[in-house]
Amino acid sequence: MHRRNFFKLTGTCTGGLLLLPDFLYSYALQENLTPGDSCLVFIQLNGGNDGLNTFIPYQDELYYKYRPAIAINKNDIIAGHNGMGFHPALKGLADIQQKGDLTVIQNVGYPEPNRSHFRSQEIWVTAAPNEYLSNGWLGRFLDLQCDAHNPTASINIDNTDTLALRGNELNTITINNPVGIKNNIENKTGILSQNPQLDFVRKLSNSVNESADKIKTALNKAKPADISYPKSQTSKKMEWIAGLIKGGLNSKVYYTSLSGFDTHEGQLNKHKSKLAEVSDAVHAFYTDLKAAKKMDEVTVVIFSEFGRRVQDNGHGTDHGTAAPMFIIGGKNKGKVIGKNPDLVNLDHGDLIHEHDFRSVYAALLKDKFSFDPKQIGINNAALTGIF
Repeated sequence: MHRRNFFKLTGTCTGGLLLLPDFLYSYALQENLTPGDSCLVFIQLNGGNDGLNTFIPYQDELYYKYRPAIAINKNDIIAGHNGMGFHPALKGLADIQQKGDLTVIQNVGYPEPNRSHFRSQEIWVTAAPNEYLSNGWLGRFLDLQCDAHNPTASINIDNTDTLALRGNELNTITINNPVGIKNNIENKTGILSQNPQLDFVRKLSNSVNESADKIKTALNKAKPADISYPKSQTSKKMEWIAGLIKGGLNSKVYYTSLSGFDTHEGQLNKHKSKLAEVSDAVHAFYTDLKAAKKMDEVTVVIFSEFGRRVQDNGHGTDHGTAAPMFIIGGKNKGKVIGKNPDLVNLDHGDLIHEHDFRSVYAALLKDKFSFDPKQIGINNAALTGIF
């Protein structure tokens, strides 16, 4: 069976109603992954998030000179320190930073940046700026970590698959609505069809019923959150991920994305809304897992394929290069790593990257999993100071 066909049957065409938490719990209680409870949660901001209007150099007058149409007023900046501060919509992230659980890595990018959404996203998820690879960096990592096929080594909660998790083995599944598997399984009588691929899915589905005791035990471990998550798609995804983690799912990677960051026009309102959705969702997730005493084990990574141009276009911003990454939880040091954005020395109007994103990946693999990133082709030295 081809991986792509499997995903069409289980993740996309079924509307995410076939492979769900009950299934996940029954299959993931294996011991063929990296020991320990550490896991990574990735939130990919699709479209190219404007880093300069996210973590803002509000004491640099050039910021206001270059951005007369979209600059954020100094009086509205929150959690300001050392010339940098958060967009006012990021109250949740600012609170996490004030608590010492959020690290900002400034000016992240890669050499000879590509300003195409598709190609730059591909570069970030394969960790190969100069190659075209069919497998993602996390997929390659999981290929080496799983002793045998494990469909829940990583979970992608989205409408479409992500190249980041694609490997030689099927160590990931894509779902978009982890609710109600028992009421949505077809062919409960066990009679097989003439479609071997569909039969494979049905066999997996039937195994859920056969594992009812394990399912109930695992689900009972996931206590309901003591807080109310905001009403947004991103919040719902983060609530599902939190439930899987609290319930003891032995997945090492959770992945999701949010679109809408391609702000060529109407940026002020659009960007504010998107930032608030991410910030509020992540803060609820953080609060939930803090109460469950899980945040030391969980590391959230927020990134985008590139930033925006320094000069606004009168209505928004065009495609740029470097931008900040955010690391939350996982016993990070809560620092701001890197220099403030250099608005004097630009590369054709764009920021010059200071940190290669692959160095961040190397640090995550080394610290969270004691894994040598060179095994999957990441030869960059691990960025120090995150953990």
